[in-house]
Amino acid sequence: MESTVVSEKRPGYGQLLRTPGALSFLIPGFAARQPFAMLTIGIVLLVQHTTGSYGSAGAVAAVTGVSMALFAPQSGKLADRFGQRAVLLPGVIVHAAAVSLLVALALAGAPLWALFLAAVPAGASVPQVGPMVRARWAAKLDGTPLMPTAAAFESVTDEFTFVVGPVLATALCTGVHPAAGLITEAALTLFGGLFFAAQRATQPPHGMLAAAHGDAEPHRSALSVPGVRVLIVAFLGIGAVFGGMQVSLTAFTEEIGNPGANGLLYGVFAAGNMLAGIAMGAIAWKTGPRRRLILGYTGLTLAASLLWTAHSVLLLGALGLVVGLCIAPALITGYTIVETLIPASARTEAFTWLTGAVALGQALAVTVAGRLADAHGSTAGFLVPAAGTALAFVTLVALRGQLKPRPANRITTRVAARGVGHRVPVAVD
Repeated sequence: MESTVVSEKRPGYGQLLRTPGALSFLIPGFAARQPFAMLTIGIVLLVQHTTGSYGSAGAVAAVTGVSMALFAPQSGKLADRFGQRAVLLPGVIVHAAAVSLLVALALAGAPLWALFLAAVPAGASVPQVGPMVRARWAAKLDGTPLMPTAAAFESVTDEFTFVVGPVLATALCTGVHPAAGLITEAALTLFGGLFFAAQRATQPPHGMLAAAHGDAEPHRSALSVPGVRVLIVAFLGIGAVFGGMQVSLTAFTEEIGNPGANGLLYGVFAAGNMLAGIAMGAIAWKTGPRRRLILGYTGLTLAASLLWTAHSVLLLGALGLVVGLCIAPALITGYTIVETLIPASARTEAFTWLTGAVALGQALAVTVAGRLADAHGSTAGFLVPAAGTALAFVTLVALRGQLKPRPANRITTRVAARGVGHRVPVAVD
């Protein structure tokens, strides 16, 4: 049975942001991750414009997502071993070049197989800035009560990008040029990524550096931890919500003759996620993280199962808001739990597995929802988030026992207070 949290005062966002050196990586990190939310929707809008098919657009976006999901953990491993800067610098250059090639091929009317080929490096080179920022937080706050607050803050930041990114990409693609969204994404990735890579002072120690100082932990792949694999399945379901919503909302607004409403509806969905994330970081929870994850996922599954019933902008916006409100508890708690499952030497890799799982779930959902929307309309596309979350929920409940923290984290946690380390009880599963 899960114990309750014992704390005199819940650390707040103000205390988190006063962490020495935090702003030096938060600001460039925000700029560098902004394009992530623009990539999939930018591809869908451009390819749908040039081919006239949601299925083809979804398939190209899916190749990008699958490629990112496969390569992101490898990027995380390299960052853990050689440092974030060594991975970011070549990565953002390759990504900008690959996206530019994809745009050129789409506008030239290239065959679908050529778009698939260009989509592979575009996805494989997506910079994993979110996991890298989380790894920097973990290096600074390891074992302190501020870690859950940092996880909530990062989710809010991610979701803010999902509020701004799709709206910006849609506005550029529909108001300027169908390729404008992807062109902007490539430029922001390049310059934002270079800016973030320049913040070397806050980069967490990597494996090669630790080995040189004789304090490296034995290497263990994050994927070898059973609890990480369970969380990957849960995050696949969350990705199914993102991907299914993107394609189905696009198809829905086209059906009603108001494509400009797409960005607004998706922004409402993402805003719900962001608001819930803010609340998650401000509440002093009385239940352990495993229970919070199960409860959050229950709400997400129920809300997602109702999306297909909406046939008006108002109702769909309301349901999208509820779905967004339910995603944050599951997402934030998942990131909080994974921190207790893995050693420091595999942090970035673990975070990228979860990020990659969201991307893979999103890619699969975009493909399936695109085919369904082409054949049966947006209503059928909205069945994808329902199915994805239901399957993940069953897995999560059945294997919840795998989410117990590592023994070293089960009893006490060291907290820095006025320069003196002391220990306080924490939630234990």
